[in-house]
Amino acid sequence: MAQTKLDKQVEKTAEALMFAIGRFLAGRDMDGIRRTDATFFRAGHWVLPKVEGRVSRSSYRAGWQRLMFRISFLGAAGEGSYLLGRHPDTTVQRAQDLWEHQDATLQSLQAGGIGAASAAAAGGLAYRFLTRDRRELMREWVEPLHQALAVPLGIADQQTPRSYLHIPRNFSDDEAQIRVDLPVHLRFSRELVADLITQKLALEGVTFSWHPAGAKPYVLVKKTRRPPAKAAFKDPKVRELVAKAPESAPVIGIGAGGRTVSVDLDAESPHILVNASTGGGKSVTLRCITCQMLHHGAQAYVLDTKRISHPWARGIPAVTYCADIADIHDALVELGWEGRRRVRVADELGIDADPDAIGPRLLILLEEVNATMKQLARYWEKTRESGDPKVSPAVDALNEILYMGRQVRMHVLLVAQSATARALGGPEVREQFATRILARYSVNAWRMLAPEIHPAPKSTKHAGRAQVVIGGTARETQVLFFTDAEARQWATTGPATTDRRRAAVPAQPDPVQLHKPPAARPADVLTEAWNNPLVGPPLPTTEPTPAADRDVLADAWSLTPPALAVGPGDAAADTTPAETPPADPAPVDDDQAVGLREAHKHHLPGITLAALRYARAHDSSFPGSVDERGAELLYRLGDLKRWARNRPRAASGTTDPG
Repeated sequence: MAQTKLDKQVEKTAEALMFAIGRFLAGRDMDGIRRTDATFFRAGHWVLPKVEGRVSRSSYRAGWQRLMFRISFLGAAGEGSYLLGRHPDTTVQRAQDLWEHQDATLQSLQAGGIGAASAAAAGGLAYRFLTRDRRELMREWVEPLHQALAVPLGIADQQTPRSYLHIPRNFSDDEAQIRVDLPVHLRFSRELVADLITQKLALEGVTFSWHPAGAKPYVLVKKTRRPPAKAAFKDPKVRELVAKAPESAPVIGIGAGGRTVSVDLDAESPHILVNASTGGGKSVTLRCITCQMLHHGAQAYVLDTKRISHPWARGIPAVTYCADIADIHDALVELGWEGRRRVRVADELGIDADPDAIGPRLLILLEEVNATMKQLARYWEKTRESGDPKVSPAVDALNEILYMGRQVRMHVLLVAQSATARALGGPEVREQFATRILARYSVNAWRMLAPEIHPAPKSTKHAGRAQVVIGGTARETQVLFFTDAEARQWATTGPATTDRRRAAVPAQPDPVQLHKPPAARPADVLTEAWNNPLVGPPLPTTEPTPAADRDVLADAWSLTPPALAVGPGDAAADTTPAETPPADPAPVDDDQAVGLREAHKHHLPGITLAALRYARAHDSSFPGSVDERGAELLYRLGDLKRWARNRPRAASGTTDPG
C-alpha cells in the first residue's frame, strides 16, 4: 500500500529527530555541518576547507565538552519545570498574592531591577576594564597577523586567530615567547612566514625554532635580550672575564643576556673562519682571539699580505710576521712539516700523552684569503721548475693542517671577505671550520656558510656586532675590543714572556728543496729530512733565498718611499744610493754578520741608511744585533732581508722611513 503524504512526513520527522539526538549526544553542531577538525575527545584547531559563514568558538571545543554543557542546561531547565509542576497550588497562591499587592510588587520589582541593572552595568564595566589589554592585543596585533598569514599558511579566512596564534600580551619584552601552530601539510615558505611574523609584530632580535614533526607542528618565536652596545677590554668586568677564560677557550665576545661567547679549540672547533665585508671588524676579531692565546703561551704566525692588519703583533717574540708572499709560502710549507712531525709525535706518545709534549699551540692567522690564495698560486707559477707539482706546496700544506684537527694543537684563523669554496680550495676545506664568525654579511654569504640556520638573522652595521655560528646555532655577539696597546700588553704578560720566536717549530728542511722531485734534491737535505722521523728534519745553516725571489724583492724595493733628509752630521756616503746590483749576482751567505752601512751598500740598495737607522730605533720588529765590530753593531744578513721583505710599506708620496 502506498505511503500517504502524512506517513512520509512522519518518517522524515522521525529521521530528523534521530539525527538530532545523535548529534546532541556526539557533541556536534546541531545543523549537521562539521566546521572544524574537533573530535569527541580532542579540541579543534583548524577550520575545515570549503566551510562558509562564521565559525563560532563552540565549534572548536571537543564533543564531550559540548555534551556536558548541553546536559547541564537541560538539567537546570528540567529541575525548574519539576519544581513548578510539583507544587502548583503554592505557585498559584503566590501569583494571586502578587496581583493583590500590585503596588508593593511594583516597588519591589523596581528596586530589584535597578539593583540588577546596576550590578550588570558594573560587571560589564569591570569586564571591559579587565579585558581591554586582551582586546587591544587582538585588534592591533593578532587579527592583522592572522590576515597576513592566512594565505601563506593555506588556512581558511574564518579561522579564529586565537586558535593557532598564541601571543602573550608582553610579546615585545625580553625572553617573551610566541607560539604559532602550523598546518600539518607544511606547504608554505618558512622564510616568508618568519618575515611576516617579524614585520607584523615589529620584532627585532628574535630566533625561530621550528618543530614540524608529528600531528601538531608549530614554531616558537623567542625574543632575546640583545648583546651590550660595547664590550671593551678596559672594562674591569670584561678584563676579569678574559682573565678567567680557559687556555683552550678564548672569549670572543658577550652575547644576549650577558652570556659569554667563546669557542673551545680542543672540544668544539680547532679552526675558525671569519667572514665579513670591508669594515666588518675582521682584524678586531682576530686581535681579540690571538692576544688571548699568546697570553697563555701560544705561538702565532701572522700571514698578512696587507702588511698592516696587525701592527700590534710586530716585534712580539712569540709572533712570526710574514707579509711578503715568498715568506708566506715558505712559512706554510714549514708549518706543514711541523704538522706532520706533531702527528708522528702524537702517534708515538699514545692517547694518554700530555698535550704539552706535542708542542705549544700554534696559531696561524691567514689574512684576506681571497687575495692570498691567488698570490700564492701566481708565486708558485713563477718559481716552480720542470717536474714540480702544479699545485703550490704551500696550499697543500695549509689543507693538511686543516685536516689534522685538534690533536696536533695547530689552529687556523682564516679571514675572508667571501669564503667561497673556490677561494678556500673546495667545499670540503670549508667544512673544516666548525666555528664561523659572520659580520656585515649578505644573504648569499649566510646561505653559503650557515645554510642550516634559517631564516638568516638580519645583518647590522653596529660596530663590533657579529653572528657566531657553532654547532648549527647562531649567537649574536658583541666582539671584545682590544686597542693595539692593550692587545700587545696582554699578549706579552702571560705565563711565558721570554723570547719564544719560532720556538714552537723545530728546524725544518729548506722548503725550496723539499718540494722538488727526489732526483733534484741535494743528498744532504734528503738524508737529514728522513733520518729523524720523530723530531723532524733540521733546517740548513743558511736561510734559503731562491733566485726566483729576486723578482719579488725587486718589486718590493720599487715600492720603497723616498729617503729621509740627511742630518748635518752624517757623511755623504751614508745617503748615496748604491749602484744597481748585477742581474745575476753571486750567491751570498745570509748567515754572515754585517753592519747597516754594508747592508745598505751591497744587499739592501732600495733602503737608505737613514731608513735603516730609523727602523732600528723605532721599529719593534727590526732584528736584534748578533755581534759587534768596534762600536758598530752587526746583524745577521738573513734577518735583515726578512725584515726588509715583511716591513710595513709607507703610503705613496710619504717621507716616512721604511
